[in-house]
Amino acid sequence: MGDGMDLELSAEDTAFRDELRAWLAEHLVGDFRSILGVGSPTDDRHWELRLAWERELVAGGWLSITWPEEYGGRGGTRTQEAVFQVEHARARAPYWVGVNGRDLLGPMLLRNGTSEQKARFLPRIARAEEFWGQGFSEPNAGSDLASLRTRAERDGDGWVVNGQKIWMTLGNFADWMYVVCRTGTEESRHRGITMLLLDAHQPGVDVRAIRNIAGGLEFCEVFFDDARTTDDLVVGEVNGGWAIAMDTLGAERVGAMLPYQATFEAEMRQLLDEVHRRGGGDDPVLRQRLAKAWEGLRVLQYMNQRTLVAELAGAEAGAVSSVVKIYWSHWHRSFGELMLGVFGPDAMVVGDDGEPTWYQRAFLNARAETIYGGADEIQHNIVGERVLGLPREPR
Repeated sequence: MGDGMDLELSAEDTAFRDELRAWLAEHLVGDFRSILGVGSPTDDRHWELRLAWERELVAGGWLSITWPEEYGGRGGTRTQEAVFQVEHARARAPYWVGVNGRDLLGPMLLRNGTSEQKARFLPRIARAEEFWGQGFSEPNAGSDLASLRTRAERDGDGWVVNGQKIWMTLGNFADWMYVVCRTGTEESRHRGITMLLLDAHQPGVDVRAIRNIAGGLEFCEVFFDDARTTDDLVVGEVNGGWAIAMDTLGAERVGAMLPYQATFEAEMRQLLDEVHRRGGGDDPVLRQRLAKAWEGLRVLQYMNQRTLVAELAGAEAGAVSSVVKIYWSHWHRSFGELMLGVFGPDAMVVGDDGEPTWYQRAFLNARAETIYGGADEIQHNIVGERVLGLPREPR
C-alpha cells in the first residue's frame, strides 16, 4: 500500500482497492472537491457537505465495511477496512461526520449489544441517519474515568440520569448518547458503572457547545436533569459498564489512527512544498528539523502498521496502543511548532475571513492531542504497569 503501510493484499483485496480507487476518482468531484482534506474525528467544519459525502459513500457501499450485511454493512474483511481508510485519506476525501456512531459505538454494540439493540440502532448508523455522542469524561473525572459522578437511578423498568459530561465530541449533532453512569456506591469505582443508551432529544438533556482554541464548536458539555431511558437500553450488565467503556476506548486508540496518519502525511507534503516555495531548503538547521520530522513520521507509520498487522492476525493491541498514542501526539505537537517556524511572521495572522489557516489549525488542535483519547499521564502509567511491570501508582 506504500507510505509505510505495506500490507500484502490478496487478489480479492487488491480488486477491492482498485474498485475503490476508480469509484473515488468518479465521485470525488464538484462541491466535494472544494473540501478536500477537510475534517477529522474532532472537526465540525462543513458539516452538511461532509454529511452529503458520507451518504454518497453509503450509497456506494464503502462505509461500515466489516459490519454484517443485515445491519447495513458490507460483510467485508478488516484488511478491506484498512485499505478503505488509507485510500480514502490518500485521496484527501472529506472525513465523514458519523464518527461516534460508526467508528466507536457501532463496533462496541456488535461485540456487546443485544440483538434488539443491534437491529434498532446499527442500520440507522450505517445509513447516516442517526448520530451519537460519547458521554464518558466529566469535569472532575477526565483521565480518572472511574471517579465519574453522573448518576443513574432505577425507576420501575427504566433509569433516571442526573449529572454532567464534558468533551462530548460533536454532541451538538447527537440524536443519541452512550453514557457511562454511576449505578453503584461512590466508593464502587470500576465495579459500580453502567453503560446506558439515551435519547438526546428529550427534556432533561441540555447540550452546550464550547468554542475551542481553533474556532471549532465540536467540544460540548452536556447536563442531565432527570433524563430518562429504559432498561432494555443498558449495554452489557448493570454495574458492568467499565469493561464496555474500555472496549470502546481500545477501538478508538487502534482504529482512529489511520485517518490521523494520512492527515499527518498530507501536512508533511504541504509543508515541504512551502519550504521549496520559500527557498528554505538551503538552511541547514531547517533541513535538519525537517529530516527529523520526516523520520518521526516514518517511525509512526511503521508503529501503526505493526499494530494493524497484529490486529488483523487476531492479537489484542493492549498496552501497545498506549505507546503509539504517546508517540503520535507528541510528534504532531512538535510538528505543529515546526510548521509555525517555517511560516514565520505569517503564522501570527489569520486570513481576511478570520479563519485559521491549515497549519495554524493543525498547530492549535495539536495542543490537545496529549489529552484527548487518553491523557499522557494515564498512558505512561499503562505502559509502566503493563509493559515494564512497575508497581501501581499510589492513589
